[in-house]
Amino acid sequence: MAGLRAELVELLEAVQRGEVTPEAAVERFAGLPVRELGFARLDAHRELRQAAPEAVLGEGKTPEQVAAIVSELLEAGAGSVLVTRAHADVRAAVRAVAPDAAWDERAGAVWVARGVPERAGLVTIVSAGTSDGRVLHEARIRAELLGAEVVVHEDVGVAGLHRLVGVLPDIERADCVVVVAGMDAALASVVGGLAAAPVIGVPTSVGYGVADGGRTALNAMLCSCAAGLAVVGIDDGFGAGTIAARIARTAKGTA
Repeated sequence: MAGLRAELVELLEAVQRGEVTPEAAVERFAGLPVRELGFARLDAHRELRQAAPEAVLGEGKTPEQVAAIVSELLEAGAGSVLVTRAHADVRAAVRAVAPDAAWDERAGAVWVARGVPERAGLVTIVSAGTSDGRVLHEARIRAELLGAEVVVHEDVGVAGLHRLVGVLPDIERADCVVVVAGMDAALASVVGGLAAAPVIGVPTSVGYGVADGGRTALNAMLCSCAAGLAVVGIDDGFGAGTIAARIARTAKGTA
């Protein structure tokens, strides 16, 4: 138990011991659900409701705005805060307010992890090509922050299908599999026909001409004949990582 949930349990135990009055506890609870920043209204209860802390989309925000949001979420007791699509200035601003922040330039992500759940469940993530790396690693980081064990295999697409052979043991033992692919996205159907676990397809905007910014990959995944395949939006590594971690942890009896 970590983050906001642990803080609330500690507060209630303090009331039980007589160290905090019920009135004071009510005042503390009253300030929890929403944090007003003027330019943003932060949901400080998401982690409590869903065991998945709030995240921040860096795109479209100034570095100062992102830093203020991260600071407020940490102050509210978030176990972790992830900023996606964070360019260099945003990453620097977050590190300025949270020196313990980690970052991944390739994923375009920066995050602070102060209360990550104990690992439970296995998510195997595979990509069709190296160019899918940004989306793949966004999914990996999110799934790890939510407490899943993650195994990654990059560049095993159908243009060289024999490369998938060495990956099969990790696909077979996974509680959830994420397939990240652009172009024709055929890898999603291949893995969807092999894996016993649920498979999440993530179409990417990688590809030439009629790849059409990922729409061809999206449509290919949506019309796949692999019955165990579900699909998120184009380049949505964050969403895929969130869902995959929930599935994997639920499979191991951990919410």
